[in-house]
Amino acid sequence: MSKHCCKEMDRHTGKMCDEHDNPFECPDYVICYSEVFDEYGLIIHDGGPSSYDISFCPFCGSKLPESKREQWFDELEELGFDSPLFDDGIPEKYKSRAWRKKT
Repeated sequence: MSKHCCKEMDRHTGKMCDEHDNPFECPDYVICYSEVFDEYGLIIHDGGPSSYDISFCPFCGSKLPESKREQWFDELEELGFDSPLFDDGIPEKYKSRAWRKKT
């Protein structure tokens, strides 16, 4: 069973490199997936963590989920965090997909 839309997307987002810990530093990585935001991107190898958001799978053509980035920021701002990306004090559940699961 695929975690993503197809086996090719699973393969490309689950790559492990022996030389690079960070996919943005490895020229073999071309697709990134953010579990926190549920978003996909094409990595721009410019020396930083840049990517170009994509809405469709480049392998099977499936529509990818809408990014949850704005929701994430909205929820954390409601909790009083002005700069959640740079605040080490955000609740643990907001560091993974756990925040998207309503209890």
